[in-house]
Amino acid sequence: MTPLVLASSSPWRRELLERLGLPFSWASPDIDETRGTDETPTSLVQRLSLTKAEALADAYSRHLIIGSDQVALFDDQILGKPHTQERACAQLRAFSGQRVRFVTGLALLDTAEHRHWVGYQHYDVVFRRLTDTEISTYVAREQPLQCAGSFRMEGLGITLFERLEGDDPNSLIGLPLILLCRWLREAGADPLAASATDVANGDQGN
Repeated sequence: MTPLVLASSSPWRRELLERLGLPFSWASPDIDETRGTDETPTSLVQRLSLTKAEALADAYSRHLIIGSDQVALFDDQILGKPHTQERACAQLRAFSGQRVRFVTGLALLDTAEHRHWVGYQHYDVVFRRLTDTEISTYVAREQPLQCAGSFRMEGLGITLFERLEGDDPNSLIGLPLILLCRWLREAGADPLAASATDVANGDQGN
């Protein structure tokens, strides 16, 4: 089976990929993530996902490289990371009772066969009405200062929501596994066809 590489240093993406039971390596790509003039959110995440995978192509010349990127949208504007508790609280106050859309790009680059797959998925989060006390308590406990949208789905973020809407909840965390599995099957790396030896090898991060 063609070896896998995850073009990300995110522990959450690694944890998601581990669910498939396939051995993989991981490395952090060094790319310019600046948004292009008039570039739409869907175009941005797809371009960056593929660019992340391509950044590792020379080092992994006979591999399947997985790249992913995500933006959060509110009122059709891309949300930045808050960086401070004050800004995180302000973001969450604005989201109270509102909908935030996450757009997650995905790319799979087959460097052995010189082919690739690129796509994206939407996932919507509808926030319940939040009190100032709930917001300040959440930010103090979770410290989501480096998270676009000022929350982490992996932790207490789930307590902020009224409901979630989308095809694959994994995309909210940063890696659309349903779409990825489809592409892996097309690339000849079906997780259900992996041997016991493959599964036992685990991941081999850098």
